[in-house]
Amino acid sequence: MGKPANAVGSQYAPQQFEATGQGFAQCRDAIIPVNALPATEVASHILASTPDLLASGDRIRLKVAGDEERLSRVYVLAANGMITLDGRLTIQLAGKPIVEAERTISQRLLSEGLVRGLKNSVRVQLLELGGVSVSVSGAVFQPGMIRVGDRNAETRGVNLNNSDSGDRNASRTLTTTLRAAGGVRPDADLSAVYLIRGDQWSRIDLNGAIYGNSVDDIALTANDRVIVGTRSCFQEALVKPSRITAPGIRVYMSNLSRPASSNSSSAINRDATNLPYGTRLSQAMLAANCVGGSAMNAGRRVVLMSRNPINGKSVVIQRSVEKLVRNADRDAKDPYLMPGDGLTCYDSFAMNLRDVISLVGQTASPYVLLKSID
Repeated sequence: MGKPANAVGSQYAPQQFEATGQGFAQCRDAIIPVNALPATEVASHILASTPDLLASGDRIRLKVAGDEERLSRVYVLAANGMITLDGRLTIQLAGKPIVEAERTISQRLLSEGLVRGLKNSVRVQLLELGGVSVSVSGAVFQPGMIRVGDRNAETRGVNLNNSDSGDRNASRTLTTTLRAAGGVRPDADLSAVYLIRGDQWSRIDLNGAIYGNSVDDIALTANDRVIVGTRSCFQEALVKPSRITAPGIRVYMSNLSRPASSNSSSAINRDATNLPYGTRLSQAMLAANCVGGSAMNAGRRVVLMSRNPINGKSVVIQRSVEKLVRNADRDAKDPYLMPGDGLTCYDSFAMNLRDVISLVGQTASPYVLLKSID
């Protein structure tokens, strides 16, 4: 069979080309359109030092001096970010830190004549930070509205029974949000990660997250927007598990080569198709049982079906199994696997030739038999 054909611009990684240094894109700094950002730029540490902002689903405890059950109770911020006091007073708290929320509630109760203007007559205590929805776009594998920070019932029960004030939701941070969005792609510009909150934005450098160094892992709130810039090129250093990349990927495998006659006999199961991020084609061949066997069938071919994460074009690559095993330049022609890739193995020339001979024999046998009878 002939080599698979690819559209111009579909191959994006150096290992996908037959010849070293052939045609892959050169890196350039990310450029974000000015009209995509608000007017006010702030330093990243400003957003990092901002107290946790309340959002829909968060739980607070309100204590009013001299009141037992009419106003003093636990409240959950509704979908619109409001709480309702005494069945009639609605107060917007979403987007406010707990101190400002306490001030807002106190002023509203004072204006309604429900409390006196005494110091500390109204106290608000944060019990639990719930999940939030954040918009993620740019160089990530799964852009869109990402829900992060949701907790299971057991964790919520522990938080509600805890008398301590405050809460920390480690899943409502910038790095966990990027991982929830499928992780950053190999073309991401980690020095150009933009966090937009209201009319403010900040450019954040997350290069340290790849190498295990400290970064500004900012706590997010509802309606924040994250844009990851792209360098429009493949960066091998980003293809590994980290705080901002996918811990693992799902790939699809098929090995119908002989002597195996089905995927089940090739031991291709869920464990074989769930691989760590950073796995190369040669390692996936082992998981699919494409390597080894008789010398007659050792010269197999493996075909990798992928998709360019930058422009969405499909990429199909064919490699010789034995050359990847034995040639010294294997690393230069051994592509990394991306989420959703597929690979399949084809029989060697010797197996194909045997099938041709078998087909000719099966076709000629009835004719020889009829001639003999005649």
